Amino acid sequence: MKKLLIIATFLFSSIYSFGQNESRIIKVDFNKTAGKLNTMFKECIGAGRANEGLRADWQQQLALVKKECDFKYIRFHGLLSDDMAVYREDEKGNPEYNYQYVDVLFDYIVSLKMKPFVELGFMPNALASGKETIFWWKGNVTPPKDYKKWEDLIRNLTAHFKERYGDEEVKTWYFEVWNEPNLSPGFWTGTQTEYFKLYDYAARGVKAVNLAYKVGGPATAGAAWVPETIDFCAKNNLPIDFISTHAYGVKHGYLDEFGTSGTILSKDEFSVSGEIINSRKQITESAKPNLELHYTEWSSSYTPADPIHDSYHSAAYILQKIKQVGNAANSMSYWVFTDIFEEAGPRFTPFHGGFGLLNTQGIKKPAYFSYFLMNKLGETELQNSDKASWTSKNAKGDVQVLLWDFTNTHPGDKELNQTYYIKDLPSKEKGKVKVEVDGMQKGKYLLEIYKVGYKVNDAYADYLMMNKPSQLTREQVNSIKKKNNGAPISTEKITIDGKGTFSKEFKINENDVFFLNLIKQ
Repeated sequence: MKKLLIIATFLFSSIYSFGQNESRIIKVDFNKTAGKLNTMFKECIGAGRANEGLRADWQQQLALVKKECDFKYIRFHGLLSDDMAVYREDEKGNPEYNYQYVDVLFDYIVSLKMKPFVELGFMPNALASGKETIFWWKGNVTPPKDYKKWEDLIRNLTAHFKERYGDEEVKTWYFEVWNEPNLSPGFWTGTQTEYFKLYDYAARGVKAVNLAYKVGGPATAGAAWVPETIDFCAKNNLPIDFISTHAYGVKHGYLDEFGTSGTILSKDEFSVSGEIINSRKQITESAKPNLELHYTEWSSSYTPADPIHDSYHSAAYILQKIKQVGNAANSMSYWVFTDIFEEAGPRFTPFHGGFGLLNTQGIKKPAYFSYFLMNKLGETELQNSDKASWTSKNAKGDVQVLLWDFTNTHPGDKELNQTYYIKDLPSKEKGKVKVEVDGMQKGKYLLEIYKVGYKVNDAYADYLMMNKPSQLTREQVNSIKKKNNGAPISTEKITIDGKGTFSKEFKINENDVFFLNLIKQ
């Protein structure tokens, strides 16, 4: 851990080597590459619960997110909850299975050329040992009354997926056992030992259909139980193909179902990313050092009532954390893609600090544009010593530069996120940035410049200017969408001469995000 802290201190000093009103230089060479761009940031995205995925507006928003951000997998709670009508028992206690709702949802996901990251939970009431539930939609969080019936359900469900989608497709899916069982009471009323038993039977059910299908866990909050889970599987000769766990960037706590406890953005510059790096270290030092690592939930805050999720600060925050993680994770699944999310029940205002990249009406928040812009990066990364940017190129000779400033302006313990991020928060100047690309192919280019920051692709700022109406009219929704559509803030035609050098300098403020796209004509 001491070694990780030294690395973190070095990276932090590198990232923040330029101060206010100083010049920052991003200098790269078109011909000096760093290999294929790591796209783990768009491997997976979260959603609230399976039943919400049957809604038309949810599906429309997912199609947009897929088109513009290109996420590969989607994960959500409640696949086995009663509102998905998966399981019941007859009068003699014999199981009856039904996958009509599941098929509608999974067929739609597959039609978008996405894949489910299958979270196996929560407990069907007919199979549950108790009545304890979580959330407005009452997901049952008790162990099964009969572990053999639990195993049979998982085996039958997995066999159904094989029959419907084919072996080769389901081999590419992930089966994750439960969600945050270390939060007890909360998401699990049992002990760690009982969770491991739940995992054991679920893994048997999946692998009984095909040994090549991928199963894992423990899907814990706060990066917990990673060594314990690997040790349990190793000692009991149980299959495990990946580790999954979660991290959020606020100071304390893991569960705030109704958003009433209050949160404070951590001042630890390696919150979230430090946990991910440490999880990779734990795996490397374990009996199974080559396991995949999937952070199946992460965000700045774990509550669906935190205005940082709506703030322009989130865009740079997301980029900062993903950049810091590097190759430590196979995926980082942002929690979640939409504010159509009902853990605390349906929400009554259009901007309420919801987790989503999009609000309920499909308005793009600043966080959305982090993924939108990352998805515009080329397939080949260029060597780049700047720690708060990516530079890339594609096969056509286009060059992309994504850069940002992340400054944690939160005042600390004296104020909660819930009162700080709802304010009008103008960004201060941070000096100038000079981008220089050498070795480019000579010729004509179209330069597109995109920006996210204070009052630029900042939907919440426009909502504030409307005096925060509790409901938005159709005209207000269209107005906010039109102003925050992610279009370039400027375009210009440029010529790269025989020297092959592109150079541009511009001012940057706190938490600005810029994307430069040089398109060869």
